[in-house]
Amino acid sequence: MIKIICIDDEKDALEVLQIQLHQHFEHEVQVLGLYSDSREGIAAILELKPDLVFLDIEMPFKNGFEVLEETKEIHFKVIFTTAYNQFAIKAFKVSAVDYLLKPIDGLELVAAVKKVIVGNQEKMQNQIAALLNQFSAKTGTR
Repeated sequence: MIKIICIDDEKDALEVLQIQLHQHFEHEVQVLGLYSDSREGIAAILELKPDLVFLDIEMPFKNGFEVLEETKEIHFKVIFTTAYNQFAIKAFKVSAVDYLLKPIDGLELVAAVKKVIVGNQEKMQNQIAALLNQFSAKTGTR
C-alpha cells in the first residue's frame, strides 16, 4: 500500500485528486492527508513519512521546491501537480517521478502512480532477494 500526502493551495484540486486516486487505486494507495497550506504539508511529511507526495508548485508561503528543501532528507517520491509547464525541467532535476498539468488527466495520473507502485515492487523484490542470499550464505545452502 502506497501512503500518499497531497499538498496544493487549491482545495478543489485536492478533492478532485483524492477522488481520482480512490477511483483508480482503491486498494493500492492510502491518502494520509490533504493539505492546502504548504507549511502544514511540510509538518505532515516529516511526521507521517509518506511514500509519495503530490505537490503543487505555485503556492503561498512556500512553493513546491521550498517544501522539498524544508523536508531535508527526501525519503519519498514526488509527483508535481501544477497549472504551469515552465517548471518541468526544474522538477525533473529534483528527481520528480512525474509532472502533471492541471486539470489532471486520469490516464496520466494512473501512469504516474503506476511508476511508483512498480518501483516499490521492484525494491521489495530486491530486498527479499538480498535477504535470501544472506540466509543462504549463513546456512551454507544455495
